[in-house]
Amino acid sequence: MGQGTLLQRISQLVVVGVIAGLLVAALALPAVGGMGITARNVASGFLDMPSQLETPPPPQRSTIYDREGGVIAEIFDQNRELVDIDDISPVMIDAILAVEDSRFYEHSGLDVSGTLRAAIRTAGGNTEGASSITQQYVKNVQIEAATSQEELDEAREETIARKIRELRYAVALEQRMSKDEILEGYLNIAYFSDGAYGVESAAQHFFQVPASELELHQAATIAGLVRYPYLYNPRFFPEQTTDRRNVVLDRMVATEAITEAEAEEAKAEEMDLDLDTPPNGCVPSDQPFFCDYVVQEIEQDERFGPNETERARWLRTAGLEIHTTLDPQTQEAGQKAVDKWVPRKNDARKVAAQAVIEPGTGRILGMMQSRNYGPDESKLGETSINFVTDADRGGSSGFQAGSTFKAITLAAALDKGMPFSTSFNSPSTTTVSGQVSCNGGRLESWTLSNAGDSNAGNHNMVSGTKSSSNTYFAQLQARAGLCDTIKMAEKLGLKRADGTLFTENDNTLANSSFTLGSEEVSPLRVANAYATFASGGVYCEPQAITQIEDRQAGTTIDIEPQCERVIDEDVADGTSYLLAQTFNGGTASSLGIGRPAAGKTGTTDGSAAAWFAGFTPQMASSVFVGDPRGPQQHPLRNVRIGDRYFGVVYGATIPGPIWQETMRGAHEGLETEQLASAPGKFGSTSEPAPPRNDDDDDDEDEASPASDDGGVPNVVGMSESDAVSALEAAGYVVNVSGTTVRSSESEGSVAAVNPNPGTRLPEGATVNVFLSSGGGRASTDDAPGGDWYPVTPAGPITRGDGD
Repeated sequence: MGQGTLLQRISQLVVVGVIAGLLVAALALPAVGGMGITARNVASGFLDMPSQLETPPPPQRSTIYDREGGVIAEIFDQNRELVDIDDISPVMIDAILAVEDSRFYEHSGLDVSGTLRAAIRTAGGNTEGASSITQQYVKNVQIEAATSQEELDEAREETIARKIRELRYAVALEQRMSKDEILEGYLNIAYFSDGAYGVESAAQHFFQVPASELELHQAATIAGLVRYPYLYNPRFFPEQTTDRRNVVLDRMVATEAITEAEAEEAKAEEMDLDLDTPPNGCVPSDQPFFCDYVVQEIEQDERFGPNETERARWLRTAGLEIHTTLDPQTQEAGQKAVDKWVPRKNDARKVAAQAVIEPGTGRILGMMQSRNYGPDESKLGETSINFVTDADRGGSSGFQAGSTFKAITLAAALDKGMPFSTSFNSPSTTTVSGQVSCNGGRLESWTLSNAGDSNAGNHNMVSGTKSSSNTYFAQLQARAGLCDTIKMAEKLGLKRADGTLFTENDNTLANSSFTLGSEEVSPLRVANAYATFASGGVYCEPQAITQIEDRQAGTTIDIEPQCERVIDEDVADGTSYLLAQTFNGGTASSLGIGRPAAGKTGTTDGSAAAWFAGFTPQMASSVFVGDPRGPQQHPLRNVRIGDRYFGVVYGATIPGPIWQETMRGAHEGLETEQLASAPGKFGSTSEPAPPRNDDDDDDEDEASPASDDGGVPNVVGMSESDAVSALEAAGYVVNVSGTTVRSSESEGSVAAVNPNPGTRLPEGATVNVFLSSGGGRASTDDAPGGDWYPVTPAGPITRGDGD
């Protein structure tokens, strides 16, 4: 400290000491003679200064909990947890009083002798502070209350004016607060170094014990940090910290709080710090993307403050207890499945994202994706984008949803009163004309083809849904009306992930291929639309938060589900019935979960993205798999994801198993509930008879070889090449597994196929072939149960969104 600064500091202390002395004299002595009059005048002017200092609780940690009370994350500007003075160790109180204000319980906020003593010691070269604990508390309150840099600078300035203001506030506080209340406030607001604010957080941070269990050497260490938190930071300056602790112990001896023997014993204790800083924010959370969604919900919701800045400050300073909808069992099952099928650091840079919703409430039970949460998008396996949700909640601009949108077309058709038997000749390729957008504009003719495992032929709603025929659904959309189909999607809460409705800018957004999922949406919106079917037509806004307890304000905000009926129950139940048929010989045949379920696969044009959406009465989920760099530029073709190679990925290839494993795990322990039966008003649920194969028919009208009654050919015992030829001739994609199985068939020949011979599958479906290693009788248990690697199907990929 320079000589000029030192002299200025001395003069300030002397002046403040004189003022304090005059105030005490004026308040304690009668006005006799000139000196008394002067003192009384000084006191009168001083007492006329503003004295009302608000003392709100200081900033605290906010905590986000799952639905079972487990901690998801803590979020804070300052690591602080408030504690009552009765829950602070007596030795901690003795230590802080000894080193900071030994006369605290004797003075009235102004320690005149302490101020004068500090001035004398500073003049002698030993700089010493002069503030009482009450004055220090006042200063900290003003710093925490500052809302601008100007106010903050004013609270910290080294001037006589600031000292006098503190004195005035201190006098006022001593008149309206008890000593214990002031000391409690001080110990909760003080900064104790290394990011620990308040004595409770300091005790936890430095010694992993609550403030109530601090021992003498620990309390002396913490008390010594207050004066110069940075100089005495134990992390960086352990020797200075130890020296300062010993000073505190000596002061405690001087104040007779402890004996010399106790002080020496405490000095002999090793510092032995085990710094434990609580994780702050969503990055270190085990559920980071759900955590981020909760943060976004608070910061974007006008119910929680006038602007985003105020809402963010409230979240990080008010000590909120935020109770959420996240179900730990569902989250664990879903994250495990996502990570298994699409590892976080896969070299193909594909991502899987999944949302799980509770029908009838909109509560988000799980939110998973195959990425670590972090800001470096160039780092493999890391992102801060929540691909599960919309852009306004930290998500992306969405992804085309493929044939999951066919469920919307079904609902629109049933809403028009069409029966299940509504049939169309649905060849491999067709042209649809005459579609009209919501603004009345007539769209150009649309030519499309089936893709993937879609079946051609004569279809009604039941068989068309089972086989996911593009050409059937294009005609069904035209019959129901493109605009009505789009409006049905919006009734179900669907909109583009960028926030725009499908009916906005109609000429730009409305398009013929709506039923094939050509719009970019988020998994959360798709899952919630399917939850509306599961709930019998009641739509609920997605909900992540059920209650917020504001400990600072002493208030509680309960958040109830926001639900309304948007479609008739019969329409919802009819759609559910049709979607349930996909598990019965349809595109989801291998994805059952051992209880009633309904669902739909989805693969976009060119296998850019793959989806699965489905539900039970208790849960609805949708899974997306694709490439966030651009699905069209980086499709799901000829890719290795983790240790699996895929020629092409369909909705049933990766999204389906993720959904299946998630739902199985999430439903463990839950009672089995039935889906609604088919409403009688929609008529027969029978499928149409398969078309007749006539040589004179056009190829587009022929049933595919995979639709023949024989199903999967029995190729067991054949050579690999003969088996592949037979299966491909039947219209199937063949995957020869690298895993051999023990079998009585000769080594190298076919030991087993999956699905079994005779199983009827849609055209383009994958049949897995397992070769024999010889050495014994074949067993179906020897074939891996679903861990197979599909390859590119024979022939070109056809136009249109498939599955």
